[in-house]
Amino acid sequence: MVGTKIRQTKEALFTILRDLRPDDHFNIIGFSNRIKVWQPNELVKVTSNNIRDAKKFIFGLSPTGGTNINGGIQVASDLLNHYLANNGKHEKSVSLIIFLTDGRPTDGEIESSRILGNTKNAIQEKFCLFSIGIGNDVDFHLLEKLSLENCGMMRRISEDEDAALQLKGFYDEIGTPLLSDIRISYPENSVEYITQNMFYNYFNGSEIVVAGKLVNQSSDILHVEIKASNSNKYVILEADIKIDGAGQNEITGSEIFEDSKEYRNHIERLWGYLTFKELLTGWHKSDSDVQKEAITRKASKLAVKYNFVTPFTLLEVKDHGFQADFPKEESTSLYTEGIGQKLLTLQGKKVTQGSPSELISKNKQSISTTSADGDPHFVVDFPLSKLTVCFNIDGEPGHILRLVSDHKNSGVTVNGELIGAPAPPNGHKKQRTYFSRITIIINKPRRIYIEVTPAKVILDGRDRLILTCDKSATVKNDELMVSISAQSNVTITIQGTISFVILVHRYKNPAPFQRNHLGFYISNSKGLSNNSHGLLGQFLYNEVKVSNVTMRTTGQTKRPFSNVVNMLKVRNRSIPVIRKQRKLYNGLHQVDCWFAKNNAEKLIDGVYEDYLVSHLFDCGNDLITNEI
Repeated sequence: MVGTKIRQTKEALFTILRDLRPDDHFNIIGFSNRIKVWQPNELVKVTSNNIRDAKKFIFGLSPTGGTNINGGIQVASDLLNHYLANNGKHEKSVSLIIFLTDGRPTDGEIESSRILGNTKNAIQEKFCLFSIGIGNDVDFHLLEKLSLENCGMMRRISEDEDAALQLKGFYDEIGTPLLSDIRISYPENSVEYITQNMFYNYFNGSEIVVAGKLVNQSSDILHVEIKASNSNKYVILEADIKIDGAGQNEITGSEIFEDSKEYRNHIERLWGYLTFKELLTGWHKSDSDVQKEAITRKASKLAVKYNFVTPFTLLEVKDHGFQADFPKEESTSLYTEGIGQKLLTLQGKKVTQGSPSELISKNKQSISTTSADGDPHFVVDFPLSKLTVCFNIDGEPGHILRLVSDHKNSGVTVNGELIGAPAPPNGHKKQRTYFSRITIIINKPRRIYIEVTPAKVILDGRDRLILTCDKSATVKNDELMVSISAQSNVTITIQGTISFVILVHRYKNPAPFQRNHLGFYISNSKGLSNNSHGLLGQFLYNEVKVSNVTMRTTGQTKRPFSNVVNMLKVRNRSIPVIRKQRKLYNGLHQVDCWFAKNNAEKLIDGVYEDYLVSHLFDCGNDLITNEI
């Protein structure tokens, strides 16, 4: 675990520490070729001093070779078992292990089946294990089985992602237990084919869904009994639930989709969805090829019956005005609301006639030269003045720059994070910087976060969607369209009046001074207001003029002489400029521009530091604006 992975692991641990509550008790265990425990033989209470000391311990973690997964889990289990034996269960508490790793077992016990058996014997259903795999070298199959067999779940963090962002809210999901050992039961012969009705834990903010078939469909009452425990107390809830519309006025799929009588009652489809999830979990937990084959057959039949697209099935696309997976292009709805809506989106959404590639081509915008690309080189097009201006920004790795800010009007903000690289040999720079991540925050009419890296596009709105940059895809709704051209660029169109194009630069065999990075281009700025700001946004509605100015200077001989200097006038400021050429779009396009030196001093409002923001999703008030 070196480089990016150790940084991501520490970020993840800091995120979890930050989310701990005052009544929690915790410990930290490092495992490589040896096991290192922060506080031997005990769990400590959350206090400011303990959190501070824990951060010091995390800062001091360094790779020493090997990955003893079995040893780390065994020590963690012993600590929790010892704590529970001496302190018992507290009311509204649950014990758990959060297990982070970037690799496969290489030290100690390395046989997956034995690790699974040892873990189950150590935990003995007394607490849960949640796994977090970082990077691409993880044995995700092992982590998934470890979590599934011990009432937990697994999260993945790719090597180029922000670990803190990926784990945002993770501890909130598991940090406030309300009930444990929940069993939901019904009178004998009243229901059949029910889905999972026993659950280890019920956390604040989570939900429990059970689906099944009524035996007596004319009955208007269903008796439900829920048994659960809260610490050493048992809770029994009983109720007779009125079944609205039993035997009549069923809501069928044909009422949800026009001209689609083959769709069944949406509650039955929910049952099918939950049943399939249980079968998929059983497939992951099984080590028997015969059992897996039987599960696959059963799950496939279920998927075909309810028209689900699953890992076990394919969907044939016919020209009936519906659109699902295509071999090379994808189109999907951006927002989904709850399980029922997710079931419907699996079926495909009725769309305008035409293939995704046709839809993309119809929505392509003419791309201007206003951009920030490469090291990064900024180019600003002034169409009214028929001039192009360029400048460089010499930032520091880790700096986050405000590129466009119009959050008060159009609601759009664009930020870019810099990554560092060594300068080429014999160059005049000490280092290079590139944009490694670009975020677009949209506040109107609803909040949407878009994060673009050279590997993927992440959309966070009502639901979370992750798309790879390796495959062409289109995602759209009435307010937003995101189009990915595989391994080339990402086009984001907002309200049809604002468009950004993000170029994806990736290297198969990069030189030491090269990094996978992004280029940012403003394609359409009509929807951005006159008050837009940022390193690029401040120039969108300005005019400039270049004139020759005679400057009288004194040389080494102390004799005055005249020198003609090109001066650029913008926003009542004059800046000396020289002629240069800039290559855009991976060198496919070249522009002549007037270049402003010295980190764009006097060209931009304020100074470079005014455009630094605290984090990628910062869209707060600017230090400087175009407003009068």
